[in-house]
Amino acid sequence: MSRLLAIDYGKKRTGIAVSDPLQIIANGLTTVETAKLFEFLKSYFEKEKVEKVIIGLPRQMNNQVSENFPRIEQFTNQLKKIYPTLNVEYFDERFTSKMAQQTMIDGGLKKKDRQNKALVDEISATIILQGYMESRIYDKEKGRPGEKAKKQDTQNS
Repeated sequence: MSRLLAIDYGKKRTGIAVSDPLQIIANGLTTVETAKLFEFLKSYFEKEKVEKVIIGLPRQMNNQVSENFPRIEQFTNQLKKIYPTLNVEYFDERFTSKMAQQTMIDGGLKKKDRQNKALVDEISATIILQGYMESRIYDKEKGRPGEKAKKQDTQNS
């Protein structure tokens, strides 16, 4: 099998997480400067087989996309243009930064370490990926269309 790769896209920094090849466990990979993201992805794709890229979709509480979405959409379109055979999917990223902060607190990180925004972005990408993988399991258990419905949702965004 190949890996899943999740992206928590930001204006300055982008958190990246990957699954193991069996797509069971999500792990934080790194945080890269957004300006160097395509350079990083090119290098990573040359070394690792990636089945799908999951991009965090920023939504507000009223389910409207946030102000960062146009940047994410531009990035996604460029990614699809450069890698036309790569599967790309959005996944709701609401609350991932707050969850990342809580994870760091629960993990016993000192306040100074919790202020590391790059670490927050990497953990957020991991939470996005873990949520995505869990939703696929849930969809399979419930006999829901899952993949097809989610792909249509990305086309409607």
